[in-house]
Amino acid sequence: MMWDWAFTFEILPTLAKAAVISIEATLFGFVLAATLGLVLALLRIAFPWTAWPISVLVELIRSTPLLIQIFFLYFVFPSFGVTLDAFTAGVLALGIHYAAYCSEVYRAGFDNIPRGQWEASIALNLSPWTTFRDIIIPQAIPPIVPALGNYLVALFKETPLLSAIAVLELMQTAKIIGSETFRYTEPITLVGLFFLAMSLVSATFIRAAERLLNRRPAR
Repeated sequence: MMWDWAFTFEILPTLAKAAVISIEATLFGFVLAATLGLVLALLRIAFPWTAWPISVLVELIRSTPLLIQIFFLYFVFPSFGVTLDAFTAGVLALGIHYAAYCSEVYRAGFDNIPRGQWEASIALNLSPWTTFRDIIIPQAIPPIVPALGNYLVALFKETPLLSAIAVLELMQTAKIIGSETFRYTEPITLVGLFFLAMSLVSATFIRAAERLLNRRPAR
């Protein structure tokens, strides 16, 4: 089938609205993943007895498909009295899934801090909160920004899985347009271009954040 520019411009606003849903799911999911991942990593350091159960939880989440986790939150949780709408279930699944990966990234960043930094904090009688806030986290975060950024881009490309629970994100909207018009070339191509644009913008922001965090004042 030949490319139809009139049809392309006709469906473009619909796909743009659906792209907003994909962006929202990605950003909410990434904020949850980055925050929960940091909490898990901090718990493993602050309370060593949690290291083993958190490690088991992280491996369990990383070793099961994201799609299964989406189905579990949306279809199984109601059996336990917890009913979530499709968008919320999808965002939670994305956030929890990638939190497991982010926690390992944070842990690697914390492990990279010289032991002397921790010992100096103890010698100065600093509280654990002050040590993490003012000494450890500011040094651990900048080197791991690229790795966290990779997961942000990956999250964008995982949002089509939310169509499995009827979230009208970008891919689901394109499939609906295709099934109604029997034209898939234009909507699917536009979806690919949308994802490409969003990934490039994300990568640009990640590089900017990396340069900002790694900037050192002139001496």
